[in-house]
Amino acid sequence: MDSFSRLEQDREELTALVEQYAQIEGVTMTHWPALSFFRADSPSDRTCAMYEPCLGLLLQGNKHILMGEERFEQENGHYLISSIEVPVSAQVMRASRQQPCLCLTLRLDPPRIGEWLSEVKLPKLATATARGIALSPVSAEILDPLLRLVRLLDSPRDLSLLAPLIERELIYRLLTGEQGARLAQIAVAGGQGQQIARAIQWLQQHYNKPLRIGDLANMVNMSASSLHHHFREITAMSPLQYQKVLRLHEARRLLLAEGCDVATAAHRVGYESPSQFSREYSRHHGAPPLRDVNRLRSIRC
Repeated sequence: MDSFSRLEQDREELTALVEQYAQIEGVTMTHWPALSFFRADSPSDRTCAMYEPCLGLLLQGNKHILMGEERFEQENGHYLISSIEVPVSAQVMRASRQQPCLCLTLRLDPPRIGEWLSEVKLPKLATATARGIALSPVSAEILDPLLRLVRLLDSPRDLSLLAPLIERELIYRLLTGEQGARLAQIAVAGGQGQQIARAIQWLQQHYNKPLRIGDLANMVNMSASSLHHHFREITAMSPLQYQKVLRLHEARRLLLAEGCDVATAAHRVGYESPSQFSREYSRHHGAPPLRDVNRLRSIRC
């Protein structure tokens, strides 16, 4: 069997296994905490999500991902690397009950990535961009350990012993692959990627507080201009835009899950003006707060 036929055979087996586990729409957690599956039986509207450092392999269907103003189109057989926590809007473009959109996600641990850096010669980025998200066609070197990991889900005893070894192998394959340098940027001690990761962590913890760029820059030991430049380079957003997206994502959750009124949600995420909140919410989510939430509730019913 040639390498291409083997790759296709392994992908078909992995797709069948994921569909077997992901019987209902949405996210399905597995016995291995870092591993989850996603299923959609029909195209969807844009939904907000926070991508953490992860590998996301699309096995069937098609998805569009919007980070800031930059759009990524993920086709089946392509994996996404997210090297940093970033808010995105994702939309399933192609899916049906007969051929659902299926995705496998493996959460990545930056400290474990850092353990490999002294032993691995990293490839250079193919382009000058240091974006925190990138797409690549899956290779046999990455697909094979993913398939072995999913096969272990039926054997809990083997899973607990062998999954850490497979995860370590996967990190090595990712670091030595096409997106290795991109993934490593958050694990290089004292590097700009790690500094931006610390800035992002602060923003996530204080999204409802006033943001002073100079104070944030001092906190992560960067100049204000350097922070702004490298933050935008990695996230496709400025720190202020990033904070605004965090606020609007959380506001949608408050309105939908906790039943907050618009003024309360606006105040809780840091807005002093409900009218400004409603304008920015409409621009980001495509409809005013109440109309957007009512639409989402009708879809879920």
